[in-house]
Amino acid sequence: MTLAHDVTGSGPAVLLLHSTVGDRRMWDPQMSALSDAGYRVIRCDFRGYGETPMPSEPNDDTQDVADLLSHLGVDRLAVIGSSGGGRVALDFAARSPERITALALLCTAAPGHEPSAELRAFGKREDALLEAGDVDGATELNVDLWVGPEADETVRAQVRAMQRNAFQVQLAAEKQAVTDTQPAPEDQPTADTQPALEGQPTADTQPAPKEQPTADTQPTAGEQPAADEPPVVEEQSAADRPPAAGDQPAEGEQPRAEADPSAITAPTLLVSGAHDLPDFQQIATDLAARLPHARHLHLDWAGHLPSLERPDLINPLLIDFLAESKPEN
Repeated sequence: MTLAHDVTGSGPAVLLLHSTVGDRRMWDPQMSALSDAGYRVIRCDFRGYGETPMPSEPNDDTQDVADLLSHLGVDRLAVIGSSGGGRVALDFAARSPERITALALLCTAAPGHEPSAELRAFGKREDALLEAGDVDGATELNVDLWVGPEADETVRAQVRAMQRNAFQVQLAAEKQAVTDTQPAPEDQPTADTQPALEGQPTADTQPAPKEQPTADTQPTAGEQPAADEPPVVEEQSAADRPPAAGDQPAEGEQPRAEADPSAITAPTLLVSGAHDLPDFQQIATDLAARLPHARHLHLDWAGHLPSLERPDLINPLLIDFLAESKPEN
């Protein structure tokens, strides 16, 4: 299956990978800015986000991205990733370093990071709300945590819509998976098809009513098997799922050993925000020390989603960074 995607502009390719708090719509403020700067801009929805359905079996987000690029005929490219999309960008760049001309990671997640107490508490609270069926509450929890103070209400509404859509898509898929494990009504044994137990009278040999056992000799209901009771299927709770926080793999992604980021050779820009959780500031600091051609830019105004919060500041920053390593057409 090819990921839902958009392509605009012409020139060297730039791939935008969204945060798991949103979907490809989060890049609306960057699409025209980057295409006007002379790039072929590609954005996609991971599985279970936006317009890409949930996978029917565990998947590999990085391979999904590679398959999309093959479908589009893209060989070399720059990649910009936000949060959970940054983690996929890191993995893709480490697997195929020769294909990457530049890498920009905005408040990125990273493999191997030990979540802080604050991030773990968020995940537990989100799980509790989803288990209680409070999708609106879980959505607001995400908006309040991940959207920084510079964002206006329009941005908050956009993040709210994207996050609610992700929850609805993922929860509906889980519900369908539970339904699919239950036997269809026609598979239930009926009185006509129920095999008789050894020694049990059949319809043809059933004693006449006067020979029926009395109430005193009738087995109790507790001793009877419930002939039409369906088998119990244990539904996966929200606590059994990875939280939909920005530091987690996308929903349904196949667990695996991720590539070593130190293999990345492209110029790398790491952006963190003062109003984000300390986890993501620490990740940016650690990656800047590990990657050979990386620099870390800490923004005192930014939350977790700076490309949405202040595109007027982020777009020039990204365009200038990409220009430093822009390949010839």
